[in-house]
Amino acid sequence: MDQRRADPRGALVRPYAVTRGRTEPRQDIALEAVLTASPTQVAESRFAGHDKHRIATVCEGRAQSLAEIAAYTRMPLGVARVLVADMVAESLLTLHTAAPAEGFEERMELLGRVLSGLRRL
Repeated sequence: MDQRRADPRGALVRPYAVTRGRTEPRQDIALEAVLTASPTQVAESRFAGHDKHRIATVCEGRAQSLAEIAAYTRMPLGVARVLVADMVAESLLTLHTAAPAEGFEERMELLGRVLSGLRRL
C-alpha cells in the first residue's frame, strides 16, 4: 500500500521541523520590510533547501514584504520569519529596511506637516 495513503496526515511537515525547532529569528524583520532576490541568489538558494528556494523564487523580480512571502508560500508567519532571517544572514535575500534610522524624525515631522495641510483642505 502507498505510504501516503496509509498516513491520513499526508505530506504534512510540522512548522518546527522546517525551522529545526527554532521559534525566534536571528534578527528582527518587520512584517512590512521589503525583500528581494537576485537571479544569483535564487540559484544559490537551490542548495539551501526547498523552502528557502521557494522563498527566493517568490522574491525574484519583484520586491515582497515578509507578510507577502508567508502568504504566497502558504507558510505560517513564524516559520517564514525564521527562514527569511536566516536567508538574509546567508545573503540569499536582500533586506531593504522600511524606514532608515537616520533622518527618521525629520521625515516624521514632514509627514505631520503634510497631514496637517491635507486636513485643512
